[in-house]
Amino acid sequence: MDLLKTLGVRAVNSGACVGPDAWSGVDADKSFASINPATERDIARVTPATAEDGERIISSARQSFATWRTVPAPKRGELVRRIGGLLREHKDALGSLVAMEVGKIKQEGDGEVQEMIDMADLAVGQARMLYGSTMQSERPQHRMYEQWHPLGLVGVISAFNFPAAVWSWNAFLAAVCGNTVIWKPSPKAPLTAIAVQHLANQAMKESGYPGVFSLFIPGDNALAEQFVADRRLALISFTGSSAVGHRVAQTVAGRLGRYLLECSGNNAIIVDESADLGVAIPSIVFGAVGTAGQRCTTTRRLIVQQARYTALITKLKLAYAQVRIGDPLDGSTLMGPLIDKAAVEHFEQAVEEARACGGEVICGGKVRAGPGYFVEPTVIRAENHWPCVQKETFAPILYVMVYDDLTEAITLQNAVPQGLSSAIFTQNLLHAEEFLSAFGSDCGIANVNLGTSGAEIGGAFGGEKETGGGREAGSDVWKAYMRRQTNTINWGREVALAQGIRFDLGA
Repeated sequence: MDLLKTLGVRAVNSGACVGPDAWSGVDADKSFASINPATERDIARVTPATAEDGERIISSARQSFATWRTVPAPKRGELVRRIGGLLREHKDALGSLVAMEVGKIKQEGDGEVQEMIDMADLAVGQARMLYGSTMQSERPQHRMYEQWHPLGLVGVISAFNFPAAVWSWNAFLAAVCGNTVIWKPSPKAPLTAIAVQHLANQAMKESGYPGVFSLFIPGDNALAEQFVADRRLALISFTGSSAVGHRVAQTVAGRLGRYLLECSGNNAIIVDESADLGVAIPSIVFGAVGTAGQRCTTTRRLIVQQARYTALITKLKLAYAQVRIGDPLDGSTLMGPLIDKAAVEHFEQAVEEARACGGEVICGGKVRAGPGYFVEPTVIRAENHWPCVQKETFAPILYVMVYDDLTEAITLQNAVPQGLSSAIFTQNLLHAEEFLSAFGSDCGIANVNLGTSGAEIGGAFGGEKETGGGREAGSDVWKAYMRRQTNTINWGREVALAQGIRFDLGA
C-alpha cells in the first residue's frame, strides 16, 4: 500500500527502536496485527519488543541524555523544528494512517497531525524561554535566583484514541528541556507510532543527535509494568483509564519518581435558559460523537434547564439523524467505528444498564451490522447518580438530565469522580462568571459557549480528581519536565546567616 510505504511502515515491523538505523529485528511468527476497526482486516504486523530490547533502549537513552542535556536549548529546539517540518510534509499520509488504524474520520486524523505541528512550533519557541526567577535576598551582598535543569529520561505512555498527538505534547517539550524520551504507545495503534518514529529518526540523523527519541512496544503487560517501575525513568507521563492511572501513580510514587496522569473524563455541558441553541447544538453533537465518543474530553452528560429541554431534544434528534456513519477515509463521514469488539460490548452493556435504571433511549442505542465495529450515536434520558452515568464509557453515549437553577446544574456537573472538561452555554454574564468561579466547575478545563472537546495546545491540558491532576501542552507545563534549583551567591566578604542567626566562633 502506497500510504504505508510513504511512512516507512512494512508488512512486518519492529516494535523497538533507539534511533536512526537502530531498530530491533522482526519475527513474523511472533508478531501481532494492527487491525483496521472499520473493516476488521489486518493493516500490518509488529514484532513486540522484548525485555532485552527494553534494557537496550533505556541504557541507550541514558547515554544520549548525558550528551543531549549539554546542548543549548535553542539548538535542541532545532531538532523539534525539523520533526515539525517532516510532519508538515507527511500530514496527509499520517492523518490517513491515524484514520485507518483507530477509526477517526479523516478530518480528525489530519487535525491530530496538525496538533503535533502546532506543538512543535510551541516547543521551538519555548526552547528560548526556559526562564528562571530572581529573588531578593534578606542578606546583604547576596544574590538569589532559581534555574531549571534537564530532568533525565521521560517515559510517555499514550492511548489509542490520540495515537500520535499525546506523544508530541510530552516529547517535544521534554526534548527542548534537555531530556531523552522513550515512547510506549498503545498496542491498538502501533503503526502510527512506528511511522512517527521514522520521521523522528530522519530528523535525528539530519541533526546529528541520535537517541533523543526511542520507541518501545512490548508484547505483554509485565514488560509495561517493568517500564513504569524502572528507577532510571525520572518521569512517567501516562494517558489512559483512571484504573490503570492509579496503579501507575502508586508504582512511580513508590520509587519517588514523577508522574503526569491524563485519565478518564466524564464531561458535562450545561445549557441554561438563555443559551443560543444554534451555537450549542453543533458543539454538543461534535463533543458527543467526535472520535465515536472515544476522547477523554468527549461530552458524556448534557444538563439542560427544564424550560429548554423539549426544544433542545427536538433539535438534537434532527442533528443526530444527519450524522453519517461509515468509512473514516470517506470525506463525507462524520463518525467512524469504535476501536474493537470489546468497545462495542462496553457500549451495549452501558445502554442496557441505563435501561435497567429506567433510562429512556431517545435515539440510537444499537450496534450496526458488520464488518467493522460500528454503533449508533446514542442519546439517553438519565439521572446523574446512576452507576452507568458516573463512569466513563468510551463510546458515543450522551446522557441527558434536567435542572431548575444554576446552582443545581453545577452541583450535578461536579458530582462525578472525574474532573477533566466542562462547558456552559449561556448569554447570561452572571451565569458564565459563576460557572468559572471557585464554586463553579471543578474541572481542569471550563469553557463558555463552546464544547468540552477540542482544546488548543497553548493552554495547559488536564484535569482534577480521578482525571489525575496532570497537565500537558502549553502554559508553563514545560516545568514538569525539568528540575528546579534555587541558587544563592555570596559576593561579599562576610558570612551572613539567614533569619538573622549569629554563629560566633570567637577570635
